[in-house]
Amino acid sequence: MKHILFIADPIESFKIAKDSTYAMMCAFNNRGHVIWFCEAKDVQHSMPRGVVAKCCAIEIKLGEHVQGDWFLRGEVAEHQLAEVDAVVLRVDPPFDAEYIYLTHLLEVAQRSGAKVFNDPKAVRNHPEKLSILEFPQFTAPTLVSRRADDIKAFHKEHQDIILKPLDGMGGMGIFRVKADGLNLGSIVETLNDDGLKTVMVQKFIPAIENGDKRILLIDGRVVPFSLARIPQGSEVRGNLAAGGLGVARDLTVREREIAESLGPELNSRGLFLVGLDVIGDYLTEINVTSPTCFQEITAQKGFDVAAVFVDALLDKIQGVHLLAPKTP
Repeated sequence: MKHILFIADPIESFKIAKDSTYAMMCAFNNRGHVIWFCEAKDVQHSMPRGVVAKCCAIEIKLGEHVQGDWFLRGEVAEHQLAEVDAVVLRVDPPFDAEYIYLTHLLEVAQRSGAKVFNDPKAVRNHPEKLSILEFPQFTAPTLVSRRADDIKAFHKEHQDIILKPLDGMGGMGIFRVKADGLNLGSIVETLNDDGLKTVMVQKFIPAIENGDKRILLIDGRVVPFSLARIPQGSEVRGNLAAGGLGVARDLTVREREIAESLGPELNSRGLFLVGLDVIGDYLTEINVTSPTCFQEITAQKGFDVAAVFVDALLDKIQGVHLLAPKTP
């Protein structure tokens, strides 16, 4: 029996029909492990104990689950992070200063023996949009800049472009500007805040009509199915949070090439769970904070992603559990 601590957003906010953290918790619970939960705000450093978290035990109810009625809060305790067998970091962006401070605290905890997935230093060093720049052989033409004139020049060259902030998630703040340049100036002003914020600009990839594919890597290995998030109606964004339709598909040859190229390298850096976003032949994002789409792939393809994740993580932490069971 292992003790697993999840650091995530408020548990009451989980949308259990699609939440991957919920699926992970259920998979650990099904194997008889103890689940602990806290939010980022509950993690602190105190002397002489070091990095601790005020967390609560989570008991998952048996039977069919409904929104808001799937767990019971149990014992509340303050644990050193090194006392639990694994810490699973599942806090959603924005990747702001508070997120960075959290990664530093978790890195301190690692020095005392805490096992954190994903490695907090690796999370900090791999901003989800900028990380693709390390792999230009797989990316579409891309500009990262604060300069409005350079963004406009990029549009003039490529005609049809996508603009997005570096700190968003779920398709937030993404704009498409076609050849007519309609509203380009206003969009640039909005996104770059008069030159104060950096913007990513990419050549539009028409293959988005076939979906923005999410490909999962677990411990460097490729999940053999993607989730194509297909834009609906007049929407350009395929993100499920923006109303995209999720359709699980077998990986294409190109998708497997990208995933198998990046998997071992990213895993060697401490990125145990990664979500690659691929449109057509191009890598568009590397998600390392809280990759999703477990449930959709499992439901449509019968491939239990959460079970694979749990098995792989347990392989990493084999040994005697650190929190001794309480005596009656």
